[in-house]
Amino acid sequence: MADFPNLSRRGFLNRSAAVGGLLVVPGLLSACSKTDAGSTDGEGALDKLRKQGFVRVAYANEAPYGYMEGKDLKGEAPTLHREIFKALGVDELKPTLSEWDGLIPGLQAGKYDVVSAGMAITPERCANALFSDPEFISPTAMMVKKGNPKKITDLASAKAAGAVIGVMSGAVEDSYAKGAGISGSKIKTLQKPQDGADAVKGGRVDAFLLTGISLRWLAKTNPETEVTEAFVPELDGQQQFSPGGAVFRKGNEDLRDSFNRELKKITADKSRYVGLLEAYGFGATEIPPATLKTADLCKG
Repeated sequence: MADFPNLSRRGFLNRSAAVGGLLVVPGLLSACSKTDAGSTDGEGALDKLRKQGFVRVAYANEAPYGYMEGKDLKGEAPTLHREIFKALGVDELKPTLSEWDGLIPGLQAGKYDVVSAGMAITPERCANALFSDPEFISPTAMMVKKGNPKKITDLASAKAAGAVIGVMSGAVEDSYAKGAGISGSKIKTLQKPQDGADAVKGGRVDAFLLTGISLRWLAKTNPETEVTEAFVPELDGQQQFSPGGAVFRKGNEDLRDSFNRELKKITADKSRYVGLLEAYGFGATEIPPATLKTADLCKG
């Protein structure tokens, strides 16, 4: 299983800029300089996949988004994509492991058909590839001691309780806390997720602030803790959704559109969505709003 701190490369940790509710990730992936193999095969891409009986997917071995456990490809993205491609008549996912920064270049080079890694949708990435509709959003939550002794439910209640809040070093959650009026003296910086859990258990912080997805996964190995209900924070009046999706080669618009039609059936059905992804820390709070559009996110 993937080492949890690697999540910092996904775009949900170490985030620094919020634009219209979208968190823009620095360190852009570079585009290939020539037309990619298969990038103009959009109209026949799905037919080709149906004939061969499998779709090649890339993952970055980052739990809970896409990772290998033994010989099984697991996580949010592979689970969702397996369901969608089966509905499209493609029964098998053939996985390829990639370094995070190589996911889009490998896609452009035709090494695989889809990135199944829960990649954040940003304008920079949209310039180099096609994103599906959002598969999930990443609302924020707080890890607290079992029983939640200070009865913290969100940043406003944390401020009112005078709670000490832990955040990841360089992560956007620091700006969320400060934006909610929590003073810097009440915010402690931590280096990795397990440090946050340890600080909660040891009483050094009253709550550790991170995405609900990440915290629910972390709580599996820290039973002395619990995770609050997730909420969507605001910065400068803008809701911070942090959406992610599947990624396709440019030229494969028809394949992407077919994928989106099946994805919509799942995100519109709360019980089906939660049933598929609950094991990976995704719940009803992670279902993307119908009004959240990839075209808008790509514009920033």
